[in-house]
Amino acid sequence: MMTISDGDFNRLAKFIQSNYGIDLTQKRQLITGRLSTALKQKGFTNFSDFVNQVMKERRDEDITLLLDKLTTNYTFFMREKEHLDLFCQKIIPDIVQRHQKDKTLAIWSAGCSSGEEPYNITMFLFDYLGSQAKQWDTRLLATDISGRALAAARRGVYELPDTIPQEWKRKYFKPAAGGAYAVTPDVKNNVIFQTFNLMDPIRFRRKFDVIFCRNVMIYFDQPTKDALVRRFYDATVPGGYLLISKSENLSQDTAYRRLAPSTFQK
Repeated sequence: MMTISDGDFNRLAKFIQSNYGIDLTQKRQLITGRLSTALKQKGFTNFSDFVNQVMKERRDEDITLLLDKLTTNYTFFMREKEHLDLFCQKIIPDIVQRHQKDKTLAIWSAGCSSGEEPYNITMFLFDYLGSQAKQWDTRLLATDISGRALAAARRGVYELPDTIPQEWKRKYFKPAAGGAYAVTPDVKNNVIFQTFNLMDPIRFRRKFDVIFCRNVMIYFDQPTKDALVRRFYDATVPGGYLLISKSENLSQDTAYRRLAPSTFQK
């Protein structure tokens, strides 16, 4: 395994945090462990040359390598089911009622990883709307910083856990090779996948009825979290919702009001 000098480690950690919000200051072993083999395969004999190249050239392929190796794109269907129950029982009925005239919902899965979350949301929306679903624009935005994760999300092929309802397997999936399942075209076409850095200004065309940002802010320090939540708040419609993970929380002075555990409303 390669070793990284104090200077190169500090430069790289500062670069990642200032540009992508990810706090790696306590992750020196993770950096060396996850990057050493990949750098050797690319012909690097030391970290210093790679760090110099990243700082000087900022090539997309180098940035992609860093982000893919240093973030954990771990997710699964029906994750934090209590959240999803609240989404189905309270939030969907509320936003559908509000949009009876325009029949257009605006939902964002921010940090969507390999796509299970936005596809999961779609299935709940389709279940709730039933035969009326085709009359609605339920397309949701799903973003991530990792090109590797987005590629998997766009494929939409998964090993399904036992928690997936059998009815969903029948309605929203079709068998794929090796015992896996692919999401159906209707489900896949309901999600718009896009690369997005959560450190950037949020300037999408519409404000959102619901923002899911679960298990993303665990990578950020408190000032970065607070700044992101302020941007989320500005991008949320009045009465709209922000859902984070059970392992996260918002600062006491957030403008959102707490509705339920890890669930907030503007």
